[in-house]
This record gives sequence, structure tokens and C-alpha cells, in this order.
Amino acid sequence: MTPALPDGEPAPLDGALPRWAGGTTPDRRFGVYVHVPFCTVRCGYCDFNTYTATELGGGASQDSYADTALREIALGRGVLERAGFPRRPVSTVFFGGGTPTILPASDLARILDGIRDAWGLEEGAEVTTEANPDSVSPQYLQTLADAGFTRVSFGMQSAVPHVLATLERTHDPARIPDVVAWARAAGLDVSLDLIYGTPGESLDDWRTSVESALSTGVDHVSAYALVVEPGTKMAVQVRRGELTLPDEDDQAAKYELADDLLAAAGLHWYEVSNWARTRADGSVAACRHNLAYWRGDDWWGVGPGAHSYVGGPLMAEDGARVDGVRWWNVKHPRRYAASLERGESPAAGREAIDASTAALERVMLGVRLAEGLDLSVLSDAGRRAVAGHVASGLLDGRAAVQGRALLTRQGRLLADAVVRDLTD
Repeated sequence: MTPALPDGEPAPLDGALPRWAGGTTPDRRFGVYVHVPFCTVRCGYCDFNTYTATELGGGASQDSYADTALREIALGRGVLERAGFPRRPVSTVFFGGGTPTILPASDLARILDGIRDAWGLEEGAEVTTEANPDSVSPQYLQTLADAGFTRVSFGMQSAVPHVLATLERTHDPARIPDVVAWARAAGLDVSLDLIYGTPGESLDDWRTSVESALSTGVDHVSAYALVVEPGTKMAVQVRRGELTLPDEDDQAAKYELADDLLAAAGLHWYEVSNWARTRADGSVAACRHNLAYWRGDDWWGVGPGAHSYVGGPLMAEDGARVDGVRWWNVKHPRRYAASLERGESPAAGREAIDASTAALERVMLGVRLAEGLDLSVLSDAGRRAVAGHVASGLLDGRAAVQGRALLTRQGRLLADAVVRDLTD
């Protein structure tokens, strides 16, 4: 079961944005997210907006998906132009899913060409695709690199067969070093995604996974705690007692082990769940697209269920302060395709972001970064809470003196609790 779309006001059939949305400042960066909603197999823990061929039925085809996405990109260009949105080249593109690499590499290349034609790409733009290790070949990855992709993020999840089996992942862990080598040979940066806290995973299992990822020499690793969402197959298995979830102490121990191993290998955290190496030229191999979300940049989301955002500060017609507008597409690929075939926007709803919501989101996202959060964005109550968290070891004292809220490692484990206290 995929999560329900947010509540909001209906979006117009032409996708037109409020007139005030074009008032965003021209120096804000702009990214594009492309959602590819197809998977060969649905994993038991997954609640993303994804579909297998048997779930889709008629009216939504992988073969025609690139053409459908290109229709939305063309529509998006017109929507932003009519709103007076300042024309800026795209700084980052991210293909997620689902499994984007379930589509032919030529289709991903065509979609990227459509983005390039509609908005242009910054020089040195980051272009990433997620990929399953069993969905690519050397030629596939070379085709992506030739088309302008710069980065691939492989869903490794684990190096331990019984853990992969519980997650219902289909790839052979022995394939990971091969796909990393193929991607590097094509000139692509590589990230590996890991999941910890799978039922039945021991601390030694987790150590094996982290060390296996590091043995490939990658410059970026993401490690996420498994969250069992309601309505998923795994949630049913847990409720029936077929699987037992680890406790919070187990999750914490695995996070700390990953942080130790990654740091020792030269990869340092830049966001609570992400670690990257500093390159020889001094740049950090962070995912710039995800940093754009955490820093509140603008983006257009292409695909069923995708969200988009244009930020402010802006001024509505009635003179009220508005900090942005967010909108989201219909979820099902059939409805999404049908809307675009009729020449209509696939947007299902939207919401204006008021100042208080924007402030909350700024804290929720910004405090997760290793650069810390400027204390000036906090309310008076939030600033008063900082001293208590410094005393309890959740926020760095030296950073607080310098005017920033920076999580310690213990604070990273309790980031949600820190956020609650830093917001009203």
C-alpha cells in the first residue's frame, strides 16, 4: 500500500500556478526529479509508489513511459513560463523509483534530453539514476554516461543472502563489485544504498554489509534504518509474528558501527543517513540533488505521485507572506498517462506554504546536515532549547557558541526528538 497523497486544494487542469509563484528569486537553484514507477518485483518492505507489470493492467506501459514523461516536461516548461518563473538551467536531475533502469537506457537518455531542451543543464550538472544491481550491464551504463548521466546509486541494501531474502531483494550480492567497476569504467560516480535493522540481521551481518560496500572503493554510502510501513507485506508478517523487528538499541548499535567503519575509511557524514569521501580536488562526493531538498531549493517532479516545489519568500495577491507552493501528481500511472494524453496537467492538488510551515520544514531538514542549522531561523523557544541539548550531549557546544545547531552522533540517533524541541 503506497501512502495517500496530502490534503490540499485541487490543481487546475492546465497546471497553472498562482501568479505570485513567479516571484521566486532568480538565484535559487532548480532541480528535476523523474519518478519511474515500475519494478520487476515488489519488495515486502516497500511502500513507494511503484507497480509491477501484473499490478498495472492496461493503460500504463513501460514502453511508452518516456513519451509520457516528455509530455509532462513540455507542460512543465509552459507552466513555469506562464507563471513568470525566472528561467534557470537545471543544476541536478535525479531518476528514482521504482527501478529507473528497468527502462531501456535510451529511454532514460531521451527523458534527460527533454529536460535539457526544456530548461537547459548547468555546466557540471549532477545527473543521477537509481539502479538495481541486476538491472544493468556495462553497455547500459556506458549509454547513460554518453547521454550525460554523471552518477548511479545502486540499491545494494545488504551483502548477506539471508538478509536480502527477508527484504525480498533479487540480486546476487556477489554482483556488487562488478556493477561498481562497470559504472566507474563508464566514468560515473557511484553510491551504494544500505538498509540496517532487517529482522534476523545480526550486528556481524551488518558489519559484513558495510565492509563489503567499502571494499568496492565507492565514494558515497547511504545507510537507512528499516521502517516497516503500515499496509506493506512485511508489516503483515510482523503483525502475525512471522518476523521480529530489532529494538532501538540494536538500531543504534548498527548506526554507530556504520559511522565508525565509514569514517575510518575516509567517508564522513554530511547528512544523518549519508556519508561521502572528500575527493583529491577538495570537493565532497555528496549527492547534490538530495542536498537541494534539504536546503529548500526549487524542483519539478515528473511522474505519477511526484511532488514539485517553488520556494520564496513570495507575496500573494492579498499581500500575505507566502514561502512557496508545493504540488503533487496523481499516483496511478494509468491516470497520470491519461491526463497528459488529454493535454491536461497530472497534478492532483497543491498547497501554499505559509511562514510557520516553512520554518518548521527548514528546521526539520536543515538540522540533519553536518553543516548545521543557523540558530537565527529558530523561534525564541527553539533557541532556549539549544542549551539543554548541548548539556545532554545531543548538540555540539562549540557549534552552538558559533551560532549553529549541529547534531553530535548521539544527537543524530535522536534527531527527531531534537527537532521537536527546536520547533514550536
